Amino acid sequence: MAAEPWQTAEIPGPKKALVVTKPEVVATMIKKAKHPILVVGHKAVETELEKKKLIDYMIELAKKAEIPVVATAHIISEFHKRKYKPAGFLPAVEIGNRLVDAEWAGIDGKGPHDLALFVGLPYYMEWVILSGLKHFAPNLKTVTLDNVYHPHASWSFPNTSVKDWVENLKVIIEKFEEGGK
Repeated sequence: MAAEPWQTAEIPGPKKALVVTKPEVVATMIKKAKHPILVVGHKAVETELEKKKLIDYMIELAKKAEIPVVATAHIISEFHKRKYKPAGFLPAVEIGNRLVDAEWAGIDGKGPHDLALFVGLPYYMEWVILSGLKHFAPNLKTVTLDNVYHPHASWSFPNTSVKDWVENLKVIIEKFEEGGK
């Protein structure tokens, strides 16, 4: 399945993200990863999905899948308000720089990350971070959990409706209710 970047003027080059057509694929990638990380941007606090904020879905996923979370921007306080403690907080561009560094021990000190999930960052910023990771972190797989296609990721959902986005997130979370990681 082909997909086009959400921001149509952006030209990604010949290597584009594989399109996630089934959310179960994302759950399987998380389960198979040795050391995944979830990067959550400030839009997760601003985005409401079925009377629930995107950040709440991410906290639920992080807890059930046992994924360390990096809070970007100023949203660390939003996690704390929800009684959840992320593994760390860094500016979004800095987490991109750290993920490129082969000698970085990871946000939790347990070694390099092999899978990075991104959600809630401004499109243009995520575009640039994912481009850097695509070119300079060859051992890192990236997945975007947003409802817009990010061609620089390894895997991305296509441009989709909010209704389908919520269903995708619910399916991913449910896969961890069925037996954990």
